[in-house]
Amino acid sequence: MALKGIKVVEFAGLAPGPFAGLILADNGATVIRIDKPFSTSSPDILCRNKRSLAINPKTRSGLDVLKKLITSSDVLIDPFRPGVMERLGLGPDIFLGASGKVGLNEKLIYARIIGFPRTAQSGHDINYLALSGILSMLPGSHDRPTFPLNLLADFAGGGSICALGIILALFERISSGCGQVVDVDMVSGARYVSSFPLIHTLNPSTGTFAGDRGDNLLDGGAPFYNIYPCKDGACMSVGCLEPQFFKTFIEHFVKALPNDFKQRYRWNPDPFIQFDRDAWPKLKNFLELGFKTKTRDEWATVFMNTDACAIPMLTPKESSKVEEFRQQSVPLPHPRILSKKQNSTPMVIDSDTIELPPGQHTEEILEELGLTNSEYRRLVQDGAIEGSRSKL
Repeated sequence: MALKGIKVVEFAGLAPGPFAGLILADNGATVIRIDKPFSTSSPDILCRNKRSLAINPKTRSGLDVLKKLITSSDVLIDPFRPGVMERLGLGPDIFLGASGKVGLNEKLIYARIIGFPRTAQSGHDINYLALSGILSMLPGSHDRPTFPLNLLADFAGGGSICALGIILALFERISSGCGQVVDVDMVSGARYVSSFPLIHTLNPSTGTFAGDRGDNLLDGGAPFYNIYPCKDGACMSVGCLEPQFFKTFIEHFVKALPNDFKQRYRWNPDPFIQFDRDAWPKLKNFLELGFKTKTRDEWATVFMNTDACAIPMLTPKESSKVEEFRQQSVPLPHPRILSKKQNSTPMVIDSDTIELPPGQHTEEILEELGLTNSEYRRLVQDGAIEGSRSKL
């Protein structure tokens, strides 16, 4: 695998940090999550292929062990507010060096994820999106947008961007031999992955996002790019932006409508009205009412194997049963890296592996670091780790 042999130390956090670590682990890296000792559980479910070391860096012995571990690693993921790692004595200058002082591991890729740029202010995904400018553009009502769970800042602009930065820094290290700080803030990350709509908005002459929220091509304004409830309450997605796809959609949709609906409505949309904004309200009403004449699965059958760009909206449980997803209940690592030189064996994911108890691998990892029994006892005496009777 691409990252086989890469050693990663991930300090426990939520969402973006664990996701960055998950991407690395899924591609062959060895990832150790650093947890607090004496904890019985962790809210982190993005722990596949990781191990846990539960240790307290606020003790001298715990700090020394962490320094030893990080000195022998390739990557560190810091999910904390600015200044936390420095106060622990584990800031980037300790490892990468500063002011002419040699660092402990000058090849280390030190990745940091924070919310807001240049500030330690508290916040979450919805707040980062609010500052980024993109939240104001998302579909919703005219008085407020709807936020996309915590996907856009935490995962797209946070964890994914962080993993990309780490991989770029590792690639650069091949030629320079030097480590780097990968500095990620989720406001800037969300803006970057939203470049397309933001640039269009700042250039209204393009017309894509020239109107108010809910009146544009991609934010629910266009009837041919929207979601429609069906007879059974389930929904169909419609995304036929191109004229040829819209034509195919209209032809199949009208043909499938019940005769009594056609007689009652007495209107047959012409494919050439697609970009006539004056016709959009009438067309949207026609589609709203029409979709309610059949169930979602009936409409899915109508549009199956066509270029109508009309696809049923599945629940997570339904989606996990789709053959292309290998009927896995959890998402598979992506992208697939295919090589003619390798035997490509489908990865099997244990859907039950969503928990990693803090400290599950503490003794194993300490043994790998070469700690003696006396050093182990010192850790226990200092309260740096939870001790095992067999080691005392």
